This record gives sequence, C-alpha cells and structure tokens, in this order.
Amino acid sequence: MLGLQASTLILISTILVSLFVLYVRPSLIAKLVLHPYSVRRENRWYTLITSGFIHADLWHLAFNMLSLYFFAGRLEMVIGTENFLIIYFASMVISDLPTLYKQRDNYNYRSLGASGAVSAIIYSSILFNPLGTIYIYFIPMPAVVFGVLFIIYGYYMEKRGMDYINHSAHNWGAVSGVVLTLLLVPYSWDVFIQRLFSW
Repeated sequence: MLGLQASTLILISTILVSLFVLYVRPSLIAKLVLHPYSVRRENRWYTLITSGFIHADLWHLAFNMLSLYFFAGRLEMVIGTENFLIIYFASMVISDLPTLYKQRDNYNYRSLGASGAVSAIIYSSILFNPLGTIYIYFIPMPAVVFGVLFIIYGYYMEKRGMDYINHSAHNWGAVSGVVLTLLLVPYSWDVFIQRLFSW
C-alpha cells in the first residue's frame, strides 16, 4: 500500500480508529475495550487486540502515537517487518495478560490503549540505539532515559488508577519487547552493550 512501512500503517490506522471511536461512534468503545470479566465468560479474546487501537482521549492517543513515531520506523528497518509485527502484536497481547488475570473477576474494570505494544517497540529500539537523542517538549534526552521515564509515568498512573488506561501494560510491554527482541534478533544484546558504553 503506497510502499508504506508496516509501522506507518499501524500508526495511521490506530489514529483513524481512535478518532472515529472517540468522536463519531463512541458506542463502539464498549465492544472494543478490554473487559477482563467478559473475556473468558463471553469469549471476547479479540479485545486483547482491539483495545490496542482505541484510546481514552486525545492526550492518551498523542502520547502513544508520538512515542511510536519516534521509534517504530527505524526499528522496522533494522529488524525487518516480520520481526517488528511479531514484537508489536505479541506484546500487545502479552502486556495485557497480567491485567487479564488480576482483574478477571472485577466487572467494573476496563482498559484501552496501545501502551503495551508501544512500550515494547520503545525498549526494542533502545537495545539498538540506547544513546540516540529524542526531544520531549524540546528537551533532548538519550533514548534510554526516555525509556526509564516512560516506565515511571506508567507506574505513577497505575497507582492513581483513575482512568481506563492500562498503565501496567507499560512495564509488561517493556519486558515483552526486550525478551522478544533478544529471541528474534540474538545479536541485539551485543549491540546494546557496545553502543551503551561507546560514549
């Protein structure tokens, strides 16, 4: 499709689906959101994926998609489209599994967002370029520092527990991203160590 990378297509489709659900058909949220109580009881396993394409609000969407934009394209070029897609979608599911188990009997719990998958891509990318510079609010920082702040943000918001965003998925997505990258691209650890201490 127009020669676009898979990461670009994911970015575009997530933005379009999120905006459509937020502003055109908000009633779809109930069908697409991850509701652990209903997953096994109503066979709604598909929501482990669909919940990753919808977001709570514009800020939630912007934060995840900007993070994906900074890291995804280059990572896909380095590890290949197949590996990228495996890491992204496998981590989307894996990062939700702890929440699925923990909240399985909580009828009132729901979550949404691509946080787990995005976190996986961030940490996979950091393995290949830990000292790469990105800008957050015009402040330059090494990618590895951004990765740490991303986790802290997720931990803080998880403790607040005041929204439908599955913030614990940040941490589990990070673990999934690193582990899958090491399995799929074994030399990535050597690259990480070499570049981390090259400065």
